[in-house]
Amino acid sequence: MGKVPPEKDRHVPEPMRSDGTGWIDQGPRNIARDRQNPNMLVPPVTDYGLLPNLKFSFSDAVMTLNHGGWSREVTVRDLPIATTMAGVNMALTPGGVRELHWHQQAEWAYMLLGRARITSVDQAGRNFIDDIGPGDLWYFPPGIPHSIQGLEEGCEFLLVFDDGHFSDLNTLSISDWFAHTPRDVLSDNFGVPEAAFADIPPYQVYIFQGEVPGPLKGDEVESPYGTVPLSFSHRLLAQKPIITPGGSVRIVDSSNFPISKTIAAALVEIKPGAMRELHWHPNNDEWQYYLTGQGRMTVFARNGIARTFDYRAGDVGYVPFATGHYIQNTGNETLWFLEMFKSDRFVDVSLNQWMALTPHDLVSANLNVGHELIDALRKEKWPVVTYPGFHYDSES
Repeated sequence: MGKVPPEKDRHVPEPMRSDGTGWIDQGPRNIARDRQNPNMLVPPVTDYGLLPNLKFSFSDAVMTLNHGGWSREVTVRDLPIATTMAGVNMALTPGGVRELHWHQQAEWAYMLLGRARITSVDQAGRNFIDDIGPGDLWYFPPGIPHSIQGLEEGCEFLLVFDDGHFSDLNTLSISDWFAHTPRDVLSDNFGVPEAAFADIPPYQVYIFQGEVPGPLKGDEVESPYGTVPLSFSHRLLAQKPIITPGGSVRIVDSSNFPISKTIAAALVEIKPGAMRELHWHPNNDEWQYYLTGQGRMTVFARNGIARTFDYRAGDVGYVPFATGHYIQNTGNETLWFLEMFKSDRFVDVSLNQWMALTPHDLVSANLNVGHELIDALRKEKWPVVTYPGFHYDSES
C-alpha cells in the first residue's frame, strides 16, 4: 500500500487521469504554474498531435520602467506564432507622458483603467485631442504622429499593433530625431538660434514625467485646416451589446469606428458556466487579451490535431487563421476578453448556425446523430452560449 501524502500535498495537481493514465510528478516542478495550467498538465483526451504555443502572459514580459510610467510588450520574440499582431501593456502616472511619436504600424488601444489625454495631427494638418476613459478606444493610422498623457488618476492601457514584429522601443520619436539632427539644421529648419536647442534630450525619452494637464478645453489648439474628419477615438462601452444566454459581445471595426482600417475587435463577456461558442474566423488570425476571470480554449487545426490552453487575466492568446476553437469560462467570476484581427471587419462562422442551415439529413448522415441534436440547432448566431444543466464543471 502506497504512502498517504501529507494533508498539505493532497491538493497538489498531478499528471494523472482518473482512468490511471499518467503518474505522479515527484521531481522539480513549479506547482503554481501547474495549478494555473490544468489542461496542459492533464490534457483532455480529445487533444492530439502538436500545435505551436498559443499563450504568453504579460507577467512573463520584460518591464521597462521610467519616471512617468512603465511598459511591457508581447511580440513574435515571445509568442512566435503571433505574426499578425503585437501588444504593449503600458501605464502612465498622473501627468506621465508617452512622448510625441509615430509608428510604421497602426496603433489600436483599449483603456483598462484611469484616464488619459491623446493628441494627434494628420497629414493634412488637421488636429485631434480627446480624453479617454475605461473601455474607450483609440486608433492612429500608420505614420500619424500622436501622444498620450495620464490625467489626474493616471492610467493603464493595452496597445495593439498590426505587425507581430513590432516593438514599442523601436518607434520614431521626436526627442530621438532632435538628438540625431545637427544643431545647425534644427536652427535653419525652425528659424531660431542654435542656443534654443541647448537643453534638448540627448536620446529618446520614451516616457517622462510631466505636469497633470488642465481641462481639455484649455489644451485645444485651433488648426487653420480644422479637425480630423474621422475621429481617432471610440466609446466601446457605449455601444449596445449583442446579448445572448451566457454573456454579451460588442463588435468594433471600420463599420462603426471608420478610421480603424486594419484592426477589428470584439469585447466578449462570458458568465460562469458559459462559453464562446465553437466557431472560426475566415479572414485572419485572432490575437486575444484576457481582462478578467479564467478560461480554457481548445484549438482544432486539421488531421485530428487539437491542443488545449488555460488563460487568466493578463494573458495573451492566439488562434491561427480559420482554425476552430471555443473559449469556456472555467472559473466562478465573469470572464472578459478582447479578440482582435488584422482586418477592417469582424467576421466569424458559427458551427451551430452552419449545421442548422445545412440540409438536416446531410448533417445527420455526416455525424451519425439523431433528432435530439438536429432539433436543437439554431439558425440565429449566439456568440456566447449556456444551457440549463449543460455547463463546464471545474471539478470534473
